[in-house]
Amino acid sequence: MTERNYTCTVCPVSCDLTLRDEGGELTVSGCKRGEIHAKSEYTDPKRMLTTTVVLKGADIARLPVISTAPVPKGAMAECLKRIYKTEVDAPVKAGDAIIKNILDTGVDIIAARTLDRA
Repeated sequence: MTERNYTCTVCPVSCDLTLRDEGGELTVSGCKRGEIHAKSEYTDPKRMLTTTVVLKGADIARLPVISTAPVPKGAMAECLKRIYKTEVDAPVKAGDAIIKNILDTGVDIIAARTLDRA
C-alpha cells in the first residue's frame, strides 16, 4: 500500500487529503470535493506554466506568457528550455500564440499582455 498526502486546491478551504493506493485501487479521504484532484496529482500531475520570453522592439525587454492548459509536470523543464530560447517582435496582443503545441503536449504558450512597438 502506498499513501500520499496532498492539499486540496478545489476550493479556498485547502483541506488535507490522504490518497491510498492499494494495488491500483485509489481511495481518497479528507475532502470529497478534492478526490479528483488527488487522483490526478498522483497519476498524472500537471501544472500551468507562466514565465517570460525576450521581447524585441518594445519599451520593455520581456513579454509575460502563459500556457493555455496545464502541462505534464515531467515536461516542465523541457518546456521552459524551449520557451527561454524564444524571442518575439513587438507588437504583440494578449492571447497571441507564441509557441503552438509546445513539445507535442497539445498546449499553446500565449502572450499574457498586449505590447505595442516602441
